Amino acid sequence: MKHLLAVAALVLAATPLAAAEPIEGRWVTAEKDAIVQISDCGRSICGRIAKFLVTPPQGADQRDVKNRDAAKRSRKLLGMAILTGFTEDEDSWRGEIYDPNNGKTYRSVVRRRGPDRLEVKGCIGPFCQTQVWQRAR
Repeated sequence: MKHLLAVAALVLAATPLAAAEPIEGRWVTAEKDAIVQISDCGRSICGRIAKFLVTPPQGADQRDVKNRDAAKRSRKLLGMAILTGFTEDEDSWRGEIYDPNNGKTYRSVVRRRGPDRLEVKGCIGPFCQTQVWQRAR
C-alpha cells in the first residue's frame, strides 16, 4: 500500500497544472481593421492598437470620440490600450476589453487556440461574444 501511495504521489508531482499559453505578440482583429500588440504592462498584460489596417473615419489621427468619459474623448486610438489588466487564470487570461466603436468596456477572457489563433471573448454578465484574432505576419 505504501508503494502504491508513493507511486501516486510521484505521478501527481510530475503532472503540470494547466497553464495559460502566452498571448504576447501582434494580432489582427477579427474585423481585420487593426493590429493589436499584446505585451507586458508591469503587473499585467495589455494590448494596444499598433496599426490601423483600415483607416478610421477621421484618419490615422482618430480620437476616442465615443468614450463615455468626456475627458478621454481627445486621446488618440493609435497606441491606446484596448486590452487591460490581463492576468493568467489557469488555461486563460482575464481582464477587460475596451471597444472604441461604442465606448464601452467589457469583462474579457482570452486564450490561445494554436500558434496563430487567439480567442477573444467580451462579456456582460453571463452573455459573451467571441472573436478569433489571427497572428499578424
